[in-house]
This record gives sequence, C-alpha cells and structure tokens, in this order.
Amino acid sequence: MHAWTCETLDGVDALQWRESPTPEPEPGQVRIAIQAASLNFPDLLIVQGKYQIKPPLPFVPGSEYAGVIDAIGAGVKHLKTGMPVAAMAGTGGFATHACVDASRVLPLPPGFDIDDGAAFGFTYGTSHHALIDRAQLKAGETVLVLGAAGGVGSAAVQIAKAAGATVIAGASTDEKCALCRTIGADATINYNTQDLREAIKSLTQGKGPDVIYDPVGGVLAEPAFRSIGWRGRYLVVGFAGGVIPALPWNLALLKGASGVGVFWGDFVKREPEAGAAALMQLAQWYGRGLVKPVLDHKLPMREIRTAYARMGSRRVLGKLLLINR
Repeated sequence: MHAWTCETLDGVDALQWRESPTPEPEPGQVRIAIQAASLNFPDLLIVQGKYQIKPPLPFVPGSEYAGVIDAIGAGVKHLKTGMPVAAMAGTGGFATHACVDASRVLPLPPGFDIDDGAAFGFTYGTSHHALIDRAQLKAGETVLVLGAAGGVGSAAVQIAKAAGATVIAGASTDEKCALCRTIGADATINYNTQDLREAIKSLTQGKGPDVIYDPVGGVLAEPAFRSIGWRGRYLVVGFAGGVIPALPWNLALLKGASGVGVFWGDFVKREPEAGAAALMQLAQWYGRGLVKPVLDHKLPMREIRTAYARMGSRRVLGKLLLINR
C-alpha cells in the first residue's frame, strides 16, 4: 500500500508518499481499499498541530473516506468483504488502504454513490448535529449560514431546507452565492461586497435570524451576532477565517440569545447511538434527494498538495476529493 505520511508538524509540504506493507485488520477492525477521500479543513490543521485532536507521529492524515471492505478482523459480524462503506476515522484516509474500527464504518445503502460517501459523514454529520440537535431548529425559522459554499456550509444549507427553514446563505463571492441558490438557499449575501448587518436586517425585516451557523469566525462573528433575533442560537462550528473572535457577551443578554458549541467528533464518541441515528436520517434524506454533497474537484491521490493549495486559497465550492482510481 501507499500513504501520505505526516512525520513532522510542518504542514502539507512535509508530507511524504510512502510505501509500506498492507496492514492486516486487528480484532474489531476492517480493512478498506480506499477509492476516494475528501479533504476537510481539520485535515489542514492536523498536519500543522493546530487541531483539537493531535495523533502521535507519524500518522496518515485524511479524516473521511470511502471504498470497499477487503478484509475483516475477528469479532466483526455486521460488515462483510466486498461491502461499499464510508469511514469517519479522523486519520488514515490519504492512502490506498486503511484499517479502521468497525464502529467508525458506515455501510453505504444501495444507490449511494461512493464518491458522495467519501464527502458525506463529516460535513453532514456536523451540520445535522449543529442544526437539528444543538439548535433544535424548527420548521418556519430562519437560518443564516456563513461560509455557505464550503463543505459544512453547503451541507448546512441543505439540512436547514430539509428541516423546513428559510435559509440565508452568506459567502465571499458572487460565484459562491450562485452555488448556494442552486442547492436551496432562499437568499444570499456576499459579505465581501455587502454590509452584512444591513443585508441581514433587510432580508429578515429587521427581526434577525433565529439560528446562525458559523464555521468561519473572524471578523464576521460580531456583526452576525449583533444581527441575531430574539432567543436566537449562535452555532460556533469552527474558525476557518483563522481568528477566534472575542465577542461582547452583553449581546447575548440583550437578545436573550445563546452561544452554542458544536463539536461533532466528541458528540459521536460520547453519544454513539445518537450519532448513528443522525447518520441514518441523513442517509434517508440522501435517498430522497434532499441532501447531496457538492463536489468541487476530483484529483488523483498523488496530487494532495494541489488539493490542499486549492482549499487554502478559499476557492473550493463544496468538497474536494482525492481519488485512487
């Protein structure tokens, strides 16, 4: 097998494409012949030592991937060789093969495209946990999604629409705003050319959104929070803007609003049954055509640096895939 190995925390340029013996699965594990792996923002942070999870060196990055099971360890009863699956393992995906705990593997239902499977669990799981579980989103409410053309953002737009919400999508270019409208956004804001607060006020008739989904942070956080509606829920999903904002918390008092943390990775560890039920609902929504990953580019696995560079340039619409076929 081959894999991109992180041997130092010096970023993407330090990754090495290494050949090694194909591992055998341990008890409770399966081995997956990887066909596609998606690139997520944490995959950039983890090779720089900046992510919440810090695996011991050396490790293979790649949090999410899909392929076919080609070997099964002792004790695994519910999975079979030849079965198409997706894995949300945190690491191991940027390779030709990976051994992973069976608990982190999701069998793909008939009709579920394997490339979509590689781009599904992490972003849709995060956004479902945020909107449905943490925000308790109700039909008829209004959701503002920041970074709405990215991986988690585009998933949030679709999930909020599936839940019956009105969706305002915020993005940094007109091209990204146009994409958001094609996947269900009712209105868009280009926050690089429009005043965010004024645009929100106009689109909500001064009421503000009931829920704000923020994977960006940075300079957008304060004007967005100032615009939130009464009893609003501000979902803290991530900081792709590079800066963790310091908000004036009197804003929460004045609006009766809540700041709500979203950490899907720990959620599925601490509440595995709830996490599995959410993924099952999402798979059903996929089958009904309510959600479907937006795929930006598909690149050969060896072109990982090109993929990382594209993600770092903020040009990605949806998700990037690295392909082994």
